[in-house]
Amino acid sequence: MTPLPLPDGPPKRVAVVRLSAIGDTVRALPLVTSIKRAWPETHLTWVIQPAALPLWRGHPDVDEFLVFRRSLGARAHAEFRRRVRDRRFDLVVCVHPCFKAAVVTRLLAAPFRLGYDRARARDLSWLATNHRIPARVGVPAVQHVQEDYFEFLEFLGLPVHAEWDFHFTAAERREQIGWLESMERPVLAVVTRSTDSRKDWTLERTARVLDIAAGDLGFQTVLVGGGSAGELDDARRLRELCRVPPAVELRYDLRRLAWLLDGADVLLAPDTGPLHIAVALGTPSIGLYGFTDPRRDGPYGRFEDLVLDRYPRMDVGRPPRRARAQAMERIEEVHVVEKLQAARERYLTNA
Repeated sequence: MTPLPLPDGPPKRVAVVRLSAIGDTVRALPLVTSIKRAWPETHLTWVIQPAALPLWRGHPDVDEFLVFRRSLGARAHAEFRRRVRDRRFDLVVCVHPCFKAAVVTRLLAAPFRLGYDRARARDLSWLATNHRIPARVGVPAVQHVQEDYFEFLEFLGLPVHAEWDFHFTAAERREQIGWLESMERPVLAVVTRSTDSRKDWTLERTARVLDIAAGDLGFQTVLVGGGSAGELDDARRLRELCRVPPAVELRYDLRRLAWLLDGADVLLAPDTGPLHIAVALGTPSIGLYGFTDPRRDGPYGRFEDLVLDRYPRMDVGRPPRRARAQAMERIEEVHVVEKLQAARERYLTNA
């Protein structure tokens, strides 16, 4: 792959566009870190949406965050344009191939706007860029999203630093230690919901697994995630269904969620942001997959052995959404319990 022909010397100002979702911003972190390691004097701006911002605010590899407020609806792009019309960048890297990110990318003045090749750029988003990473040749038919991101670094001629440092503060570590000291058994953190209900497993089956985890396997089960009405409803229902009710740690605090996941011994979750946070932190994670393909959206680089893969594959093309949504029903309690046992034996020191 021929590197992008940038002028001599590192660019002075670089913007990375990865607006959402939580899991995708986790994947974007090594890209940001790798750029900053290669070009430490470069002023690096991350264009992001408000939901993911609290997780990364204050990160030492990011000099500035530019927030795109999609909640403004039709006014969102106009408001963003007003804020950036006098800004200039030397390079914009868009790793978010969709319409909203394409418009944002086009509004950032820069001689080099780098994005995906036409085949991977959805919604004609390639039109917002004037340089594109090459189309994939000689790679697996399904490539992990993380590898897609690393292609941008290769095209820039930069080494990959596959690192995820959340830079927990001393105060966060103190809170984490206090929380862990209140736990008498290994912690099984559990996420019940993603942003797409078709990715989710049933509460009844989850309850039966949690009872086995709390009984036969000796875990302290803890529900983690945000504080949405749906998650709180799930918590109430699970506390009714379970013989050993799980503890509940649900609130709108991404940084707290991150250190909870960092402190947990094992995570059980569908394909959702907390799963990718936990994997990045090195927490053994049991991923429940049916609607999405774990070869592309699963844990990257570790804990693949803990994935429960029920994604319906076809000889040609992608399976229909109906088949993918129904695939989650093919995950049975016994299979999840087997993964929990495997996680204890392989990853917990005192198992």
